[in-house]
Amino acid sequence: MTTWTCMDGNEAAARVAYRLSEVVAIYPITPASPMGELSDAWSAAGQPNLWGSVPHVIEMQSEAGAAGAIHGALQRGSLATTFTASQGLLLMLPNMYKIAGELSPGVIHVAARSIATHALSIFGDHSDVMGARATGFAMLSSSSVQEAQDFALIAHATALSSRVPFLHFFDGFRTSHEVDKIALLADDEIAALIDPAAIAAHRARRLTPDAPSIRGTAQNPDVFFQAREAANPYYLAVPGLVRDAMAKLADVTGRSYDLVDYDGSPDAERVIVTMGSSRGAAVEAVNALTARGEKVGLITIRLYRPFPSRSFLEHLPASVRSIAVLDRTKEPGASGEPLYQDIVTALSESDRHDVRVVGGRYGLSSKEFTPAMAAAVFDDIAAPAPKNHFTVGIADDVTGMSLDVPPLDTDTAAVRAVFYGLGSDGTVSANKSAVKIVGEETDLFAQGYFVYDSKKSGSTTVSHLRFDEDPISSTYLISNATFVACHQFRLLERMDILDVAQHGATFLLNSPYGPKDVWKHLPARVQSQILEKNLDFYVIDAQALSRDLGLAGRINTIMQPCFFELTSIVDRDAARTAMKTAVRKQYGKRGDEIVARNEAAIDRATALLHRVQVADSISGVATWSIDPSAPGIVQDLMAPILEGRGNEVPVSALPVDGTFPSGTSKWEKRTIAQELPIWDPDLCIDCGHCVIVCPHAAIRMKVYDPAALEGAPEDFPTKGFHAKEVAGKNLTIQVLPEDCTGCGICVDVCPATSKSDRTHKALDLHPLADHFDVELDRFKVFSDLPTLDPDVIDVAKVKGSQLREPLFEFSGACAGCGETPYVKLLTQLFGDRLLVAYATGCSSIYGGNLPTTPWTSNDEGRGPAWANSLFEDNAEFGMGIRVASDQQAEEAR
Repeated sequence: MTTWTCMDGNEAAARVAYRLSEVVAIYPITPASPMGELSDAWSAAGQPNLWGSVPHVIEMQSEAGAAGAIHGALQRGSLATTFTASQGLLLMLPNMYKIAGELSPGVIHVAARSIATHALSIFGDHSDVMGARATGFAMLSSSSVQEAQDFALIAHATALSSRVPFLHFFDGFRTSHEVDKIALLADDEIAALIDPAAIAAHRARRLTPDAPSIRGTAQNPDVFFQAREAANPYYLAVPGLVRDAMAKLADVTGRSYDLVDYDGSPDAERVIVTMGSSRGAAVEAVNALTARGEKVGLITIRLYRPFPSRSFLEHLPASVRSIAVLDRTKEPGASGEPLYQDIVTALSESDRHDVRVVGGRYGLSSKEFTPAMAAAVFDDIAAPAPKNHFTVGIADDVTGMSLDVPPLDTDTAAVRAVFYGLGSDGTVSANKSAVKIVGEETDLFAQGYFVYDSKKSGSTTVSHLRFDEDPISSTYLISNATFVACHQFRLLERMDILDVAQHGATFLLNSPYGPKDVWKHLPARVQSQILEKNLDFYVIDAQALSRDLGLAGRINTIMQPCFFELTSIVDRDAARTAMKTAVRKQYGKRGDEIVARNEAAIDRATALLHRVQVADSISGVATWSIDPSAPGIVQDLMAPILEGRGNEVPVSALPVDGTFPSGTSKWEKRTIAQELPIWDPDLCIDCGHCVIVCPHAAIRMKVYDPAALEGAPEDFPTKGFHAKEVAGKNLTIQVLPEDCTGCGICVDVCPATSKSDRTHKALDLHPLADHFDVELDRFKVFSDLPTLDPDVIDVAKVKGSQLREPLFEFSGACAGCGETPYVKLLTQLFGDRLLVAYATGCSSIYGGNLPTTPWTSNDEGRGPAWANSLFEDNAEFGMGIRVASDQQAEEAR
């Protein structure tokens, strides 16, 4: 009996890899980290592998170390695996050549990701795995979560039977983090593909003093060449052995795969060749076009190395006249990308010389690939002179190689839901839970894909959920949603939330304004779309309930019941029971009180859900826009990205070498706080602690002559400043309401408490809606106040340091970050002469992430110069900068 469950691609692959391994060497790298983390957790819990022993999981010092450990484990005769991506895979290359050269049957699972070039990207394409194609590893590509599980098994089984090590890869984020309902492989099904004799043969080849041998020798020109050719028979056997494993899998599961798969018209004249998750979108395009009578087809490459030329030619219809090969990578200066060159070679070595072949690039760094884009490729190769080396999915106004994309809608899932939230508000976790509830509590198929900004908590998240009676293969974002939820009211002002809503869709808004008042607070654009699309509009004040229940801004267990209530895809009582089960599983370790609060949220949420009777006229507020005084690059490049229109940015708008100006975060104005710290000057003791600990430089202090307040509003907060270095000055501490994250660290450290009310401090948190406009007006007055000479007060004191201008402000770090106050302080002390060499990681993402960067300059134009190389070479990179600086200083002297 088939067991159906919901999981993401990382878990699907890791589950099989763990069961078939004895040694797992790991080192975390996004987006492959969950595979190693899961394996580590399973090992710590004593979960056995297929043979009853608990795999030994070891975390190494780097990806290179993980590959070295796997190399050693394989030489000792163990079954071994590891997981990686991007530069991590490149660090494994030296050992991969060794492992393959020694015919050691290891497996590496890769969540394929962009290689850092002009910039780092944590998102998916094939540039990393293409860098490994010459190592001698066989390469197997999965295009879905189901395949990530199934092909993990095929990779391990065939590595053992062939002695050739395997690299099994799937697209980072698009497959690694997509949650799907899949048919789970049972242990007996896994065992059916594993040949005990092949394991015994691997054991017999191990290094042992009982039968000593020498490996890894140094060879001279007289024999090295011949030895490299000696392994040819093993590689020639791989395609047949992979096909055998696929046939066995079909026998035990009913799921059939081939080295190369074909979809489309049997007499196709135009064919696309692709690999990976683009298959889903391309298949939908093929089905739509063939239904119109067009003769088109799709070839999906499963086994990429050794390249299955014979199987490719067998699957290519004799009627084909034009082929477009899609590569998810770019090799500057090459005559064509890798898959394109393989196809050209396969055809040139056959008798199919009548076929015209063009190549194109798509999907770099997880750029969308849709059925409409596949249709654009089919249209282009129907032309008498199609573009070769084209791009699709971007606007190339520099070299003119991009294709125009026609409209094509093939998304037919019964429920298509899109949720907008902020990192750390619980939206993504709630939607992952919803996918599992629907997938496991009903007969429906479920899919969840989650779009994250690479900034930290507080950045926008967008969840795309599909539910249908049939399996879902739509590997692209939803653009015609039947349900749209906005979990943060302020997002309406800066993003076109309702652009994805289809006519008649349901719109759920988390709003501080009730059903009678919300309309007048909506942006005019939102009002217009609600009316034009005839949306069914509902509101709930989730933040108020969250505060009432003490959930600290977490609204997931409030919004989730509303989704189930409005879509009715799960019985109300069954949904409530399932949600509470999920709460106990997720929060059980945090205590009964936390569980009880979340269960209360589930029980109370729908009673606070209200349908809005919309007005028949548009009278809304203005939407957010970049300050017109912002520099040109902010207006032309960063503003579209901030507004969620980054995909529309043309090639010409981007710097060619990845160099961007600093000091751009001040134009972003995210307004993500739910509560603001409000200053009470009557209690303040002038300590400056609140300012020095602020992670985002969103609370500032100024000391100035009282005369500077001439013309200021009477209620502008101020007080006398007490410091022995100066006399007769005033102090104001002011929050920047658009930049504050509401973390409350400033309130926590404030030592000044009212004697009559111990809950009242010199800083208290109050709801944003009650104070935003007032604090914004006050900040404008504060900005015009003069700045005290920073040398008046000793910079070694907290007060003195915090009167200096920070040259690191409004970063994308998590609310309440403990690192950034130190970075900010560094810039206050030395910012005008600072060179910064950063390592890839948390600090590089909050410090150097587009579209805006927090490193800035002073009024003289001086400030920190920042650069990042890689995660692994930070010390060497920084040393190089220092040595060069010393050399230049010596030359100047």
